[in-house]
Amino acid sequence: MLNSVNVQGRIVRDPELREIAGGKKVVSFTLAVDRGKDATDFIRCVAWDKTAETISTYTNKGDMIVCSGRLSVRPWKDK
Repeated sequence: MLNSVNVQGRIVRDPELREIAGGKKVVSFTLAVDRGKDATDFIRCVAWDKTAETISTYTNKGDMIVCSGRLSVRPWKDK
C-alpha cells in the first residue's frame, strides 16, 4: 500500500518556523481546502529542513499552495 496525498489550499496564517534539538528546522501551517458549497477542511501540515525554510521564506497567509506528502492521523481524546 502507498500512503500519498496531494492537497491544494490557502494558508490560514503565516507559517511558523522553529528549530528543534540538533539544529533541524520545522515549519507548521494550516491549509483551508474548499470542498464545495459551504464546506471547508482545515489540514495541518508540517515540513522539515530545506523545505521548511523555503515555505517560511516565500509564503504568507492567504497564499495558494499545493502540498504533497504522506497522511498521518493521530487520535485525540477529550477529558
